[in-house]
Amino acid sequence: MSDIPTNVPVDTVKLRVEKTAIRRIPTEAFYYLAELRYLWVTYNSVTTVDGGSFYNLKGLHELRLDGNLLSLFPWESLRETPSLRTLDLHNNRLTSVPVEAAPYLRNVTYLDLSSNKLSTLPSDLMDLWAPFPGVFRSADYSQRVVLGLQDNPWFCDCRISKLMELSKTEGPMVVLLDRVLVCSGPENLVEVPFQLAELDQCLKPSVMTSATKITSPLGSNVLLRCDATGYPTPTLVWTKSGSPPISSTVVEETPRAGSRWSIISLNGVQYRDAGEYQCRAKNVAGASEASITLSVVGMVTSAPPQQKTSRQPSGDPGTAIQAPTDSTLATAQSQQGALQSHAGRRPVTEGGNATAEGVAKAAITGIRATEETEDSVALLWAVDRAWGDAQLTVVYSPYEGKVKQTVTARVASGRLVLTGLKAQMRYRACLISKEGQPRKDQCVTFSTLEGEGRPNLALLVITGVACTLALPLIGFLLYKISCLFCQKGSGPANHDQDTYVKFETLSLKQRTLGNQGNDLWTRRQTQESERMLLFSRSSIDSQMTHKSDSSRSEYLC
Repeated sequence: MSDIPTNVPVDTVKLRVEKTAIRRIPTEAFYYLAELRYLWVTYNSVTTVDGGSFYNLKGLHELRLDGNLLSLFPWESLRETPSLRTLDLHNNRLTSVPVEAAPYLRNVTYLDLSSNKLSTLPSDLMDLWAPFPGVFRSADYSQRVVLGLQDNPWFCDCRISKLMELSKTEGPMVVLLDRVLVCSGPENLVEVPFQLAELDQCLKPSVMTSATKITSPLGSNVLLRCDATGYPTPTLVWTKSGSPPISSTVVEETPRAGSRWSIISLNGVQYRDAGEYQCRAKNVAGASEASITLSVVGMVTSAPPQQKTSRQPSGDPGTAIQAPTDSTLATAQSQQGALQSHAGRRPVTEGGNATAEGVAKAAITGIRATEETEDSVALLWAVDRAWGDAQLTVVYSPYEGKVKQTVTARVASGRLVLTGLKAQMRYRACLISKEGQPRKDQCVTFSTLEGEGRPNLALLVITGVACTLALPLIGFLLYKISCLFCQKGSGPANHDQDTYVKFETLSLKQRTLGNQGNDLWTRRQTQESERMLLFSRSSIDSQMTHKSDSSRSEYLC
């Protein structure tokens, strides 16, 4: 068996597929088995599990994939199995478990990851289990969890400090299948049990920001500050609303070991600077983050005497926020509403040219895929007005694929042909404006056609050579057959001629039994006629000879 069977009765509750040559569990392999509770695909040759392999298994309680060749596991596929309680992946080749797997393991009470190639586990993943009150903990804090983590090449450093602590302080709510966990690195801790290993100080980062919400007038200067502590000293990264990390206008300093602060300086803030800024701190012991929401209002005006400026003490970088008056806020709100109303009529422009973001939001509609072939497809979109040489980036990849390709096109063209695609495959393409983000209404999903197949050149050559050699041989055989027929028709009748072969009777050796000396086997005397054997002729001639009254007795073999 090399494929998952498809003829399983739909009311099956337990399915075991063991010791086969199956190498892949495809998408929706069990979607028709809605009643399935126990699924064992154990000790096969499975190397790949698709992301949608467990679709429609809402009632699945137990999943066992032990004894296979998995180096990666699609943890997001467990989204389709909310009732899962047992997950057995031991005796595979897993090298890591990402922190993204934590939300899908909240309700799992039996998890076996033993006998893999794991060297570390994310700190946030360990927060799933007592005594760590992590963010991923299930609402049912009273459930007992059984973990199998033995026989892995653990590298004992701060990254698995929580796992080492768990092995030393195992409580009634967490049970390890084997408490004897051993370090495989670093060199000074090789073969040392977790209970005896001593690590340097390990402390997950803690993050604090100067404020959580800031409102600043248009055109003012703003400082956003983030402080973090942890050991080893954490690194700090700023991002805005899921965009790539911010590297410019950032000042960072480490006043002492285990402490670091970072400041973003925003000069002359505009409406585009408003949004949520995240400060993420990370070290080998874990990661944490905090956010600051910035709102921009009003216009740049001279500060009235009653305005106040809030600043942190000198010598300690902080956040300077100008507190606008009620009249300033009212003016800002009215002007902001006017700008929003104006933006609804036409794209926001800078220097007389339409911005790429405005183009994407106001100009592109009706995206669709047409003219599908086995290796190409045409993307069409509607443009409500001419936008000159404004450029778009088209990002496409196989559906749910990670390797993406890009190509640029002019907005005004309204058409782009994607080539070099694979036959009979589902793709997803998104139109992204310059400096913009992909949106669902700017994406389209399509499938290429099935390839018609190309003739095999080697097969054509072999067929041609075979025909070249066979045709003369066939002609020669036809010539010989015609000669035989000619001879048979022109020569004397040979029907009455008989051909015989003489057979010598086999003589059997004489044997004696005991001391009697009697001959039990003697030579058989046969007539001359019995030594004759008629040579086989055609079946018709043999029948004619046998029925002839004038013919003598014959032996037919």
